[in-house]
Amino acid sequence: MRKFAIAAGLGVAMSFPAAAQVDENLSDYEAVSGISGSVVSIGSDTLNNLMTLWAEEFQEFYPNVTIEIQGAGSSTAPPALTQGTSNFGPMSREMKSSEVQSFEEKHGYPPTKMGVAIDALAVYVNKDNPVQCLSIPQVDAIFSEGRRCGHPEDITRWGQVGLDGSWDNRDFALYSRNAVSGTYGYFKDNALCGGDYKAGINEQPGSASVVQGVSESLNGIGYSGIGYMTSGVKAIAISEETDGDCVEISGESAATGEYPLARLLYVYVNKHPNEEVSPLVSEFFRMVLSKQGQEVVAKDGYVPLPAPVAARMREQLGL
Repeated sequence: MRKFAIAAGLGVAMSFPAAAQVDENLSDYEAVSGISGSVVSIGSDTLNNLMTLWAEEFQEFYPNVTIEIQGAGSSTAPPALTQGTSNFGPMSREMKSSEVQSFEEKHGYPPTKMGVAIDALAVYVNKDNPVQCLSIPQVDAIFSEGRRCGHPEDITRWGQVGLDGSWDNRDFALYSRNAVSGTYGYFKDNALCGGDYKAGINEQPGSASVVQGVSESLNGIGYSGIGYMTSGVKAIAISEETDGDCVEISGESAATGEYPLARLLYVYVNKHPNEEVSPLVSEFFRMVLSKQGQEVVAKDGYVPLPAPVAARMREQLGL
C-alpha cells in the first residue's frame, strides 16, 4: 500500500520515474514582467533549506522581490496562513482536519495543498555503527513506549538488533524532532504506528541538530529528512515488516514508494476558489514546479516531482 501513498496524496494515478533525476519533460521557467513585492513563508523546518534555495533562485529572476522565511516547524504553518501573517505554509505533513477546519471557519473555503517535492525520512546512526538494516517494528521498539507495530519486546541495547562484541551491551542515545515538527508527527504515525515516544528522548528543535547529535554520539540513532545527511552519519536500510526485504534509501526507492518512510512535502496557500492568487505567488509556484525549481530539489538532496505531478499541481492552482 505504501507504493501508492505518494501518488494518492497528490490525487493522481501515475508511474514515477526509475530514478531521482529531474524529469526532462518539465518546462523551463521564463521570467515575466511586473513582478515585485514581498512575501512571507512560515512553517516546516524540513523545508527550510529548500524554501531558502527556491527564494534565492526566484530572486535571480526578480531582484526586487523579498521573501522572508521562518522554519520553526510544520505546526506553525496553519495558524500563520489562517491569520494571514504568511503567504506560504510549508509542511512536511498534511494539515490535520482541525487545522483545515480553523482555516475554513476564517475564510469560508479550505487551504490549497501543493505537493512540491518528495522526501525520504532517514533513520540515522553514527557513521561508525555497523548496523545495516532495521525493520519498522524494531524502530518502533527502539523509539516508542507501547510497541504498537508488534515487536515482542522493548529494545534498549544494540545487541538486540544483531550487533555483537563491544556493541552488545551498548544502549541507545535517541534523537528526535520536537512536537511542533511535521517530521515528529509523520515518524510517530508511520514508524511508531501511532504510539508514544519514550520518555527522556532527546528532542531537538531542528533536523540539523538531530543529525549533529547522532554524529557526535557513537550510540546515537535519530531521524530526519534525507536532505540533512552529513558525513558523520549513515542512513540505514529499512524493511517494512519483520524479516522483510531491506530497502536502501534512495531517490528511486522514495519515488516509487518502496522505501517505507517516503513522503510528500507540501506548501499550502490561501487561494479563493473563484479568484487567482497574486502574480508574485503564482510565479513563485511556476518556478518551483519548473525544471529549474526541481533541479533545486535534487541539489538539496530531495526527490524531484515527475512532470505529470508538476502539471497536476499547476492545474490545481490555476496556473
